[in-house]
Amino acid sequence: MNDRRSLDAALAELPAQMNGADRALTSALAYGVLRDYRRLEALLAPRLSRKPQPLLRALLLVGLLQLEAMRIPAHAAVHATVAATAMLKLGKARGMVNAILRGHQREGSRLDSAELAVGVRYGYPDWLVRMVETDWGSLWPDVLAAGNRPAPMHLRANARRGDRHGAIQRLADAGISSEAVRVCDSAFTLDTPIPARDLPGFASGDVSIQDGAAQLAAGLVGARAGDYVLDACAAPGNKSAHLLERGDIDLLALDIDPARLETLDETLRRVGTRAQVKAADAGAVDDWWDGRAFDRILLDAPCSGTGVIRRHPDIKWLRRPSDIAAAAERQNELLDNLWRTLAPGGRLVYATCSILRAEGVDVVDAFLERTPDAYEQVINAHWGFAERYGRRIAPGMHGFDGFYYAVLERSAT
Repeated sequence: MNDRRSLDAALAELPAQMNGADRALTSALAYGVLRDYRRLEALLAPRLSRKPQPLLRALLLVGLLQLEAMRIPAHAAVHATVAATAMLKLGKARGMVNAILRGHQREGSRLDSAELAVGVRYGYPDWLVRMVETDWGSLWPDVLAAGNRPAPMHLRANARRGDRHGAIQRLADAGISSEAVRVCDSAFTLDTPIPARDLPGFASGDVSIQDGAAQLAAGLVGARAGDYVLDACAAPGNKSAHLLERGDIDLLALDIDPARLETLDETLRRVGTRAQVKAADAGAVDDWWDGRAFDRILLDAPCSGTGVIRRHPDIKWLRRPSDIAAAAERQNELLDNLWRTLAPGGRLVYATCSILRAEGVDVVDAFLERTPDAYEQVINAHWGFAERYGRRIAPGMHGFDGFYYAVLERSAT
C-alpha cells in the first residue's frame, strides 16, 4: 500500500517455493489487514510512543489482526509475529512488538464502537464514505458493509457445451454443490469456493469463473448471429468469451495493455472460441478502426473499481478522490469516440464496476444530453435498481459485485 502497488501484484511476488498453506495464510493476512485497516490502526495508535517505520507498522497490524479476527491461538499469533522481526531485519523492535501484542492480548480492544468515526467503523477512507452516503441514501451502511465481506464464487456455463443445469449436475456428480442464480441464466454459485485447478470442467472450458454481475453484459449486448461486435476494453477476456459462447459473431477485442491480452488469448483458447484481438487504446479510434461499423459495442469502461472492493480491498486505499473525476472524464471520452464507430440502429452497452454515480448514470446523462442520435433502451430486469438511466447493483445484491449498466442505441436514420 505504501508503494501504491495493487495487492494482486504484491502477492504475485511471493516466493515460488512457498507451500500452499503458507501462501493461503499470507493472502488471508494481507486481505484481512486491508479490509479492516482503519480499525486496526485505531487499535494500534494508543500503544505507540513514536511513529514506527512502514514495515514495522505493517507487521504490528498483522499481529493485531490475528488476535482480533483469525482462528489462530493468541500465543501462536504473538510468537509468530515476534519471530518475524528477525526475518524482516527488525530485530531491534522485537521487544516492542512483543509488548504491544501481549498488552492487547491482556487488555483487549480499547475502542468504543459507538464513538468511532464512521470511516473507522466501516473501514473506508472518509472521502469514499461521503460519496457512498450521498449516492446510496439510506442504503449506504449496507453498501459499505457488503464491501467488507468475502465474495462468493460464481461460475458461468459455456452455452456451446451444454446448459447451466448440466454444468450444475456434473459438479454435483463430483461432490461439489452449487446453486443457480435466479436473475442470470448462465450463472451459478458454488456453496464453497475452490481453486480453479480443482474445478471440474474449467481446464476444458465447460465452465468459467466470472461474477454474476459481469455475466449480465452479454445478454444486454444482445448480439445476433453474424453481427460485428466490439469489446472495447476486453482483457482479461471473460466478457469476450461469454459473447462468443452465446452465438456466431464476428468479434474484435481491444485492450490498451498487450500483456493483459495474453490472458485474453488464453481465456478464448480455453473455452474454444476465436476473435480478432488488437492491442490499442479504444478511445484513439483513428489508430485502429478500419471504417467498418459495429452492430454492437460493449464498453466495460475503466473505472475506480469501487464495486469490487470485496474482492480487492486495496482499492479503498489506492484510490484518491481525484481518481473518480479522472475516470469519469476518460469514460466520457471513450463514449464519444466509440459512438462514431457504431452503425445506425446499433447498440452500445456501457458498464462500470463502480458504485458511484459519477461513473455511472451521471456519465450517461451527460452523454445523452450532447448526443442527438443516441437514446436509452430501458433495461427491464429483476436485478439491481432502476436509475434515471440504466440500472445499478449494490455489492452483495443477488450475491453480485457492485455494477452499473446502461443500454444506448443509435437512431437508424
